[in-house]
Amino acid sequence: MVNDTISDMLTRIRNANVASKTCVSIPKTKVHINIAKILEREGFIESFTIPTESETEFKLNLKYILNSGSKNAKKPCITNLKRISTPGLRIYTNYKDIPKSFGGMGIVIISTSKGLMTDREAREEKIGGEILCSVW
Repeated sequence: MVNDTISDMLTRIRNANVASKTCVSIPKTKVHINIAKILEREGFIESFTIPTESETEFKLNLKYILNSGSKNAKKPCITNLKRISTPGLRIYTNYKDIPKSFGGMGIVIISTSKGLMTDREAREEKIGGEILCSVW
């Protein structure tokens, strides 16, 4: 039984990237679907399938960039995923103290009272919340 489903999702994506898989299966929850929407909007993944009512998992299509140095070498768009707030230690912040991921090149996903959003959107809305993870 997995207690931290967000960490499980990030680990599945990380493992699929290391194995150069094009698709990864993720358990269906509202939070996972919202994280997938953010990752797709920000250009970290290619796409994902929206699951039907009866499905328990959905597919996430990973995005790769062709490396110009060698033949057929693919470099993943997601370099690293890091879980920040855990079930044992929740990390909350106001909008002024939201950290930047990788010098602004990556994103930080925050759970706010208005739903999940990136660090840029939260600063724009001037709203804080729980820092879930960072992606770069």
